[in-house]
Amino acid sequence: MEWVRIGTLKKRGIKMFELRDGELASKIVEKIRSKNIKARFMHVCGTHQDTLVRHGLMPLLEKANIEIRQGPGCPVCVTTPKEIEEAKALACAGKTLTIFGDMAHVPGVDGKSIADMQSGGADIRIIYGAGDAVNIAASTDKDVVFMAVGFKTTAPTTAAVLLAHPPENLSFLSCHRVVPPALKAIVESGEVALDGLIQPGHVSTIIGTEPYKFLSEKYGVAQVIAGFEPLDLLMGCLMLVEQLEKGEGYVRNEYERVVKDEGNPKALAAMDAVFEPTDVVWRGFPVILGSGLDLKPEYENHDARKLFADELADVHNREYPEPAGCRCGDVLRGVITSQECPLFGNACNPDTPIGACMVSREGSCNIEYRYSR
Repeated sequence: MEWVRIGTLKKRGIKMFELRDGELASKIVEKIRSKNIKARFMHVCGTHQDTLVRHGLMPLLEKANIEIRQGPGCPVCVTTPKEIEEAKALACAGKTLTIFGDMAHVPGVDGKSIADMQSGGADIRIIYGAGDAVNIAASTDKDVVFMAVGFKTTAPTTAAVLLAHPPENLSFLSCHRVVPPALKAIVESGEVALDGLIQPGHVSTIIGTEPYKFLSEKYGVAQVIAGFEPLDLLMGCLMLVEQLEKGEGYVRNEYERVVKDEGNPKALAAMDAVFEPTDVVWRGFPVILGSGLDLKPEYENHDARKLFADELADVHNREYPEPAGCRCGDVLRGVITSQECPLFGNACNPDTPIGACMVSREGSCNIEYRYSR
């Protein structure tokens, strides 16, 4: 048990002597229940969803009058059909496409994934990070494209590669996203009544606490940054309930052992040097202002969209609908749970996925299918 959490529990009158994690969890849940507050929270992290479902925290919290919805916290899930078609078009044009495994298996508008293109001769390489794309580019004369997906957890690695002068034949299809603007869109839409937000630990390790504060200052939203252990999430819920009890809204940091107020200055500086904010669509959302990361003009010689504009022209001139019947977008906005999608577990399952939320290991549908069944 980390000392930060021990101190946090002691402040709330929860004694630590000879208590196992399960007993501690019960004590925290009982503390939440004693507040007699009914609330709905949203988190924006696939790992949080995994912890909640895998460890059976949802039923415990529901007994304490707390409901938690997953928001747009899966980077693969929020990547749009158009971006998938961009990657497929580049692969069709003979480029070597480097891509994360989950992203490669999301179905495109024709029902076929990027990985499916390998049987037709496309050069698709599954990688674990931007450094792998550098190594592949260095070993060939072909054009190599890295489909750069993720929030500000993976964006620093993309930035670091670009700052290190990568091979000339390596370009980047930037699909990076920024979390706070999406939360602003959710709060402003009023589509889902929320009493608090559980902010992602991984992203917050990079960006710190400051980028979330406007949500509390402008909209009065209670917020907590939480770690990934079951006790982290339970403590996060207790810290949110305490804010609601006082009628207050601000940013609390349960994950102090890792997340600092200033975030990671070196990673932030690298991203500032390479990227500029742009307005982009997220799966399930309209255009969200300032929520994407484009390469700055000085890196346009590594920008796949500019280098291969002719190959991508047809993609950019078309609109791409979501798969028929798929409600992944509604899940990402917290409007419904995975179980409420009529395709869930039947037509849509990990073996025959229809939506991105069933493909990614961070997707709510995939997590729900793996553990709740």
